[in-house]
Amino acid sequence: MRMMFRKFVEVLDKKGLLLKIKKQVSRRYEIATLMKKLDGKPLFFEHVKGSDYKVVANIASTRDLVALALGVKKEELKFLLADAIDNSKPCKVKKAHGYEDIGNDITKLPVLLHYKKDGGPYLSSSIVVATHEKYGINASYHRMMVIARDKLAIRILPRHFDTYLNEGVREFAICIGVPMQVMLAAAISCELGKSELDIANAIKPTELIELDGFLVPESEFVIIAEITNERSNEGPFVDLTGTYDIVRKERVARIKKIYAKPNALYHALLPGGLEHKILMGMPREPTIYREVSKVVECKDVYITPGGCSWLHAVVSVKKRSKDDGKKAIEAAFKGHSSLKHVVVVDDDINIYKPEEVEWAIATRFQADKDLVIKKGEKGSSLDPSADPITRKTTKWGIDATIPFDRERDKFLRAREPMNLEIKNYLG
Repeated sequence: MRMMFRKFVEVLDKKGLLLKIKKQVSRRYEIATLMKKLDGKPLFFEHVKGSDYKVVANIASTRDLVALALGVKKEELKFLLADAIDNSKPCKVKKAHGYEDIGNDITKLPVLLHYKKDGGPYLSSSIVVATHEKYGINASYHRMMVIARDKLAIRILPRHFDTYLNEGVREFAICIGVPMQVMLAAAISCELGKSELDIANAIKPTELIELDGFLVPESEFVIIAEITNERSNEGPFVDLTGTYDIVRKERVARIKKIYAKPNALYHALLPGGLEHKILMGMPREPTIYREVSKVVECKDVYITPGGCSWLHAVVSVKKRSKDDGKKAIEAAFKGHSSLKHVVVVDDDINIYKPEEVEWAIATRFQADKDLVIKKGEKGSSLDPSADPITRKTTKWGIDATIPFDRERDKFLRAREPMNLEIKNYLG
């Protein structure tokens, strides 16, 4: 069953999971503050000052919410995504209907000003959908700062969309309010030429609509834009780390048209919030899982919230040879190039419990033999401690697996001798 953005909002409402804010609120700091204070809870802002559109927020702020939208258990998510990457399916196309051309004034949308030092109001849930004659359709997230009623300064990293622009693509679509599988797929890093929308279709059936000559996923808002030859200051902006990213000269896009569904819902994503971390961090787990699985038997991967849901990971493996731990470390860095620190553990460790991971480090790790240090590596632009110009950083990996040449039983914890139900002994 297909579940569009607004259908999922209706499901959340029926299940009593949607908090409705009936009081009129300002898009200048007030909505963002409420999103932060109620992080992890889906929100519906019914009256936004200065806009005819309602705002929906925090709808992908937990794994449980993502799993609910996709109709799976949260434990299955990374394996579902990994399988979708390897077995993507071309999307069917249908004609768009019901969209209204509302002009090209972006200030009609309730674009939020999130934090006091922000460079301006930002589109933060915005997914660029661009088509290249050779490479096909690409979908990727890009933050966009409003610099005029019809202009946006877009942060564009040297990845696929940048390649499209450098090779002559000028016009593209910006989608806001998309189905959950598209939200996730657009954050996945895969090889050039593999469509993220086909990955979305493999996660959950996804149709594309043909709108004004563009193929896009069904969205609440579709903005048609073209890149210009201008550059403009972009930033500051609070990113995944919760710190302000630096100001840069970025490309400028001119808005040509904005299409909206009737009573369209605007998806607001809080920079540095839980939804930001889930949508950007969790899709890196299957890419790490895929790479690690090529060299060892990988059991699980967790991008940790303490590592900003971006810079730290824990990998669980079934160790079968002496060097499996170190092989997994190298593969993890390959699977997520922004990864800074990784811990590899045996499959008896619950990677979702930090105290168990720390216990594995305390009892199974020796720094002189089991620490992998990689100096001068290209890291993440989100890491404030990395070189701000070259992004060079030092990475490390900890092999906290049981030494292969030692007696395994010596490294296992004693477990409860009986399986008892505590409730039978109390009250």
